[in-house]
Amino acid sequence: MIVDERMITFINSLETENSEILEAIEREALDSYVPIIRKEMQSFLKVLLTIQKPMSILEVGTAVGFSALLMSENAPDGCEITTIENYEKRIPIARENFRRAGRESQITLIEGDAFEVMKDLAGCYDFIFMDAAKGQYIHYLPEVMRLLKEGGTLVSDNVLQDGDIIESRFAVERRNRTIHSRMREYLYELKHHEMLVTSILPLGDGVAVSVKKQSIKDAK
Repeated sequence: MIVDERMITFINSLETENSEILEAIEREALDSYVPIIRKEMQSFLKVLLTIQKPMSILEVGTAVGFSALLMSENAPDGCEITTIENYEKRIPIARENFRRAGRESQITLIEGDAFEVMKDLAGCYDFIFMDAAKGQYIHYLPEVMRLLKEGGTLVSDNVLQDGDIIESRFAVERRNRTIHSRMREYLYELKHHEMLVTSILPLGDGVAVSVKKQSIKDAK
């Protein structure tokens, strides 16, 4: 727990409901033990999308499609969303959820390993939401930087690992040490990358918000 649980409970008690379809998908996901973005992260994404007004979104990690649908409801009309998922069992569920919500023409789901898929993508995205295998974030970053437009926003979810990120690697369970070290490396890169301005927030399980700077050549 990063933030006091009582504070989180209070903040979440103020929340209004999502759309009927999102509420249904969230219940189904929780009943099936499928992780989806937390309530406080849902609100944060809504605010960011309202400010940014992206017309093209890339999501890395679809799961059952909850966050893609939430973004589709809070992005401007005409916004196109591309989402990537590699876990075969969740792909048909996500596709069906997009159909149920009437968003299958707005959301394109690409099956496969995110790194390989991103290498084949062209063009630039206004907004990229990273919510996939945490140990792979650092490997995805070069492709993310290529695909993110200047002035675009990168949101990386679950970056503080329930607070374990501040612990020594020897205080972390052995099976989590690789993810722990890679996530530390990823956060360091986000904060020190010459083309990014990044803020790391103790929201949910930790979120990093990065904006890609305008290149010096283009700024002239």
